[in-house]
Amino acid sequence: MLKNKNFKTILITGASSGLGRSLALNYAKQGVLLFLNGRDRERLLETVQLCESKGSKVIFQNLDVNDKSAMKNWIINCDKVSDIDLVIANAGISLGTSCKNDEFNDDFYNIFSTNIFGVLNTILPIIPRMIERKNGQIALVSSMSSFIGMPSCPAYSSSKACIKTLGESLRGYLKEYNIGVSTICPGFIKTPLTDKNNFNMPMIMSCEKASKIIIKGISKNKGLIVFPFIYYIILKLLRFLPFNFTNYIFSKLPKK
Repeated sequence: MLKNKNFKTILITGASSGLGRSLALNYAKQGVLLFLNGRDRERLLETVQLCESKGSKVIFQNLDVNDKSAMKNWIINCDKVSDIDLVIANAGISLGTSCKNDEFNDDFYNIFSTNIFGVLNTILPIIPRMIERKNGQIALVSSMSSFIGMPSCPAYSSSKACIKTLGESLRGYLKEYNIGVSTICPGFIKTPLTDKNNFNMPMIMSCEKASKIIIKGISKNKGLIVFPFIYYIILKLLRFLPFNFTNYIFSKLPKK
């Protein structure tokens, strides 16, 4: 199985800012080909220039992960240029603290569409090609909120729980084809997404630190990359408490 692998051809979604940009920059070096995707063209170009300054060759596409057809065409064309070693499905959204009852209308659908179908649009086109080669790695960015249903962010929490379960299932399914699957469940990371939050975020860490933890975990083909670990332990322990108690506690948290 894949262990401590050095990836040469990497595709990352949501690379225009935040964690996606940090991952791209930390992978960027001479001899590495990066395929980068993002919705904000101006910021994506900034990422591209930074990665190229570190010696990487970069091929980028400004498109929405919700566009199934465009994503499929782009990913297959990228794989024709060079066999993709690693795909990181990083693009995701939340509402921030500005949401009201609109969350239960279009915003709820938008979160599910990006956080679930955007991930499927990223990985489904490449899986058959990786199976044929019997080689590759897939990383799915979920969240610490996937471990307990969060009343403060029902759409985000449940969409990320879907991705965690998807990653766990795919890991076992794709193992026989020598394809690794890592599910990433971080706590709070300082990104433009979390900048929308106007509440205290415990143990928040920089994108730089988070990306280094993720890259190390992916290189070792860890099934679950979860951090901060103490936050994870607290959530696991809370699972043993009565549901009504934990549900009440989490319902008092600010909306995400």
